Amino acid sequence: MARRKAKPEPVVWWRRFTLLQRWLAGGAAGLVVAIGLAFVLWPDPAPEPSREREYLQFTACLLTPQDGVRDAAAEPIWTAMQDASQQTKAKMQYLEITGAQTVENAVTFLNSLAQGGCDLIFAAGDLPVRAVAQGAKAFPAKRFVTVGGATAANVSAVDAVTPHDEVVRLITDAVAGRPN
Repeated sequence: MARRKAKPEPVVWWRRFTLLQRWLAGGAAGLVVAIGLAFVLWPDPAPEPSREREYLQFTACLLTPQDGVRDAAAEPIWTAMQDASQQTKAKMQYLEITGAQTVENAVTFLNSLAQGGCDLIFAAGDLPVRAVAQGAKAFPAKRFVTVGGATAANVSAVDAVTPHDEVVRLITDAVAGRPN
């Protein structure tokens, strides 16, 4: 009778380690799994609130003297335009007359606003008002508003002393499509 050889016991690689080494290896593996799960399951941070404003397809522009919106005549108009923008979501922009402070030069800046997509153009200050008086007739479809100036077919005027409420009303009416 032939003796059968006993089946050799499989060698398990982890048995080579001491008990402390097995505990450390198991703890490290558990830590890797825990970090991986935390990374995968961690909630996404809340999206940051949008700081951009959605504007209407309406732009009101302000033609100012060389000092821009810091000019004494332009500052109250610009403030009123910003208040109107908050109420109506219409876009507001300004353009200051740079270079030679002549009516001819100012008319070129006025033309830029009229051809650049401004729906309603304000002029504050002596030079911008004179530029509107000379250049508005070239753009009969555009609406112009002067501060303390004369009126014409497409030019209206607001009071130079207390223009705020009137400017806000003009912009609000223009956005709503109401004639002034």
